[in-house]
Order: sequence, then structure tokens, then C-alpha cells
Amino acid sequence: MKKTNFDSILMQNILHHGHSGIHVIDRNRKTIIYNKMMAELEGLDVDYVMNKDILEIFPTLNERTSTLIKVMDSGEAIINNTQTYLNYKGHSITTISTTLPLKYNEEIIGAVELAQNITVIRGLSERLMDLQKELTVKNRSDIKNKIRRYHFVDIIGNNKSLKVAKKIAEKASNSSSSVLIYGETGTGKEMFAQSIHYNGVRSDKAFIAQNCAAIPESLLEGILFGTAKGGFTGAVEREGLFEQANGGTLLLDEINSMALPLQAKLLRVLQEGYIRRIGGTKDIPVDVRIIATTNENPHDCIRAGTLRNDLYYRLSVINIVIPPLRNRIDDMEILCDYFIKKYNRDMNKSIQGISKDVIDRFKEYMWPGNIRELVNFIEGAMNFATSIDTILYKEHFLSSSFIPAKSSYSSKLEDKLDEESLPIVLRNIEEELIQKTLIKYNYNITKSAKRLGIKRQTLQHKLKKID
Repeated sequence: MKKTNFDSILMQNILHHGHSGIHVIDRNRKTIIYNKMMAELEGLDVDYVMNKDILEIFPTLNERTSTLIKVMDSGEAIINNTQTYLNYKGHSITTISTTLPLKYNEEIIGAVELAQNITVIRGLSERLMDLQKELTVKNRSDIKNKIRRYHFVDIIGNNKSLKVAKKIAEKASNSSSSVLIYGETGTGKEMFAQSIHYNGVRSDKAFIAQNCAAIPESLLEGILFGTAKGGFTGAVEREGLFEQANGGTLLLDEINSMALPLQAKLLRVLQEGYIRRIGGTKDIPVDVRIIATTNENPHDCIRAGTLRNDLYYRLSVINIVIPPLRNRIDDMEILCDYFIKKYNRDMNKSIQGISKDVIDRFKEYMWPGNIRELVNFIEGAMNFATSIDTILYKEHFLSSSFIPAKSSYSSKLEDKLDEESLPIVLRNIEEELIQKTLIKYNYNITKSAKRLGIKRQTLQHKLKKID
């Protein structure tokens, strides 16, 4: 088969079986490519669209509102643009599209648009905004009593690093300054955020949480800042989370997942104290405390370009670092006891405790899922335990993926290379040895450093990198 024929077949399959709608027009504004996904999205037949002027296909558009024409005329791309419009059958659809000019020898010969249908996602996000508004209505005690609220008393543990984080959070609750919380997935970042709010000066006001990674950028902007009627086709007057949280606290989870252009808009709101709804012209003053979280080291995020440097400094007025479970193994007994008592109440059981064998294995496990993973393991084991049992390893972890050996890294080290690179394996071994040595010597840096055969300053430097 000739390469040209192969390329042609490959291109046809990409065009018609990809997940994005594709619409290409030439310099005369006539459609030359229109794939099946775009046809389904817009409710049109491919044969009907081909070789027609785009304004003939969509009579509600004009030179100003058609992104394909606009890009072809200006030569500038439009990236991740949200469009809501009526398709040929009169149905309202919302898409996220990227429109690019097509050039040959610096001359514009057409334009291509890649679109994805997010009609359902937009509908869900708008419903979410409406429900969130209902939850923040004052004097709704019937709703308030059903919402789980965390306080500092719910943060369990005597680990030194945890106590430091908790002490900073308690101080933070007495102010309205921005807070940046860093902790791995499952360490309890929202528990810290709620504790700061519900034990602080804004406790009688709204607390609203939004995961920045869960919603596309173009929709997240509307959710945060709201929309003005007529701002785009189908737009209605709707408050965003900033207005709903006015006077209270807005938790922005996984802030490093927020697109950089939206981070710039967030920074402006934090600096100027007002928002402007999408499509609106009115500046609306807001008094909202921001608590942001990240599951990656913020300095690594800055270096990777996922977190703006200026936004980091604006958010990190107060910094809280939550230690991962592998670095607070000394809390294992108290955590297990707490969660066993919790599930005894929930399951109407009387489990007496957990065996030393299980505790030892817990202490040797690296806990990639942190506290959340520990909770799941204990809940799973208690489903198999009778009402007066002690939780045992072989008997009660039948459905669990928890199968640590005597040491997570001291046996079958070569198997670890199937999952992780050598530097990561070595780093994890080092962290495990350091943590166990610290526990053995009651966190005495001098004695721990001597046992490890390194200088005191070197150990302190390594501890900073671990935390």
C-alpha cells in the first residue's frame, strides 16, 4: 500500500471515530471537512453541510459571532471557548471549542474548529450552583443539622508534625487571612479547612468547597464568579460561589489544577475585593476568606508551571503542611482505636481492638492513600469481624488489597522496580528508615542522626524535604 493511501485511510478514521467534533472551512467560508461527531453534536447531516457557506448552515450566526469566520479573518486562534447556541433542530447545546487558522506560506486558507459537547456538564454545574445556593440560605436548620462539620477535636493524633499543623490551623481560625494547605491525597485537608472555618470568626457564615480539578476551566469560571443574563446565548442571571460565600469561607481544593488564566482572574479578585459576573459590567464587592489546598508541593507546582508564583504568595499568608500517614506511624494505635470505636457505633458491634500483628504490618506499610486508606481498611475488616472479635490479619482482611509483607521495602525490592523508578524506591526506603529511627529515639535528632550515621544538619535537611 502506498504511503499516501495509508495516510488517507488513517486520516478518515481519525476524523470520523475521534471524540471531538471537527469542522473545517476554506477561505470562501465553505465547509470542506465535517465529521460524524460534529454532525451528531449539531444535529445535522454531513451531506447537508458539505460545500455550504457556514452562515447558510447557521443563519443565527454572523461574521461577528461565528468563531470560524472570526479566526479566519483575524488569523488569531481562540482556545477553549465555551459556546451555547441553537443547533439546526432548535436544541440548545453547549460546547468547549478550539478554533485555529489554517495557513499556507503565511497566507490564511481557512479555519478548523475542534469541539466537545458539554451540554450535560453545564446543566449539572448550573444545578450544582443552584443547590449550593439553597444550602447557604440562612436559618435552614433542617439542612444544617444534616451536614457533617469538622472541628479541631476531630483531628486525631499526637504526632509532633501533626500537632504543629493543628496549632497553626487553630491560630489561623482567629483571622480572615488566606490559608494554603499542602497535604497528600487522603491526609485530611478539608477537615483542617472546615475546622478553621467552624472554630473561627466566620463560623456563622457560609462554608463552600469547590474542587478545581472536577470541572472544566470555562465552566469553573462561571461557577466561581456567576453569569449575567445575555452574557452568552442561554445565559441567565446566576450568583457564583464568591457571592454565595460572601462573609464566609470558600475552599478551593486542588488549586494547582485550576487553569493559569483563571488563576490570574482569581488573583485579581483577591487583590481588589470584587468580582464581575461572566458577561456582566457591574463590579460586585465580596468579602470571602480563601482557603486553598494542593496535594502536591506548591514549590514543585510553581516550577512545573501549574501554579502562578504571584497567586501562591497571595494565598500562602498562612501555610499549613499536613504530614502523610507514613510520617506519623506513632499515631497508628490511637487512629485504629478511634476508627474501630466509630464503626462499632455505625455497625452496632463491639470489636475489642486490633491485633499486634496487624498493627505491626500497618506500621511497615507506606500508606499511599493515607488516613482515607486506613479508614477503608478498618471498615472493610470490621465487616468480616464478629461483634466480640479482635481484628486479625488473615481472618478479617479477606476483601482488602492490604497485603504488606514484614517490611514494605525490605523484601522483594526488585519487584518494586516494576512499579516505581529506582530513585523513588531509594527515596521511600530512606524515608521509612528515618521515620522508624525517629520513633525509636523519641524524635531526638542528635541520637537519630548518630544511629543513621549522618550529621545532625543532614538529618534536619532530609526531614525538611520529607515534610
